[in-house]
Amino acid sequence: MTIDGFCDHTAGIPDDEVHQHYTDLLSNADTILYGRITYQLMEYWRTLLENPSDEKSMNDFAIAIDKISKIVFSHTLKNVEWKSAKLATRDIEEEVLELKQQSGKDILVGSRSLIIQLMKLNLLDEYQLCIHPVIAGTGLPLFENIKDRTVLKFIKTKTFSGGAVTLYYEPTNEKTTNR
Repeated sequence: MTIDGFCDHTAGIPDDEVHQHYTDLLSNADTILYGRITYQLMEYWRTLLENPSDEKSMNDFAIAIDKISKIVFSHTLKNVEWKSAKLATRDIEEEVLELKQQSGKDILVGSRSLIIQLMKLNLLDEYQLCIHPVIAGTGLPLFENIKDRTVLKFIKTKTFSGGAVTLYYEPTNEKTTNR
């Protein structure tokens, strides 16, 4: 996200270090959840598998994102082309509760809309907010239409040499209704 709080995969400044961080994150997870818009944006990485970039970190990320299982939540898509992706057949709460019952690695959430839905359902175990040194001025705010005040516990930070910072928090499950 940008410093001014907007969620936009295209506004950040991903360098080799940031790509490596997300390659490692994907490699240590079993599943990533996407909404239709972000899924279609991420399909870009499939093209790098067929026509690799000159940047090793981008190619490594493309390989990692290709391997991870993807569940796509969409009311409009009838099928998905990516071999490692499938359309969700249940609502997000049922799907995530079942995934959480399985043993394995982490479940990642890669779409703003799903983060908001899972936040409202108290189904997020950790927030990792990567903030890029960019002011977008406009866009979709990450936490939109949130009615409850949610308190988070700080865990750690990771600072990248290009100026991006990832903040790690876990929910305390302390909520109060905003008036």
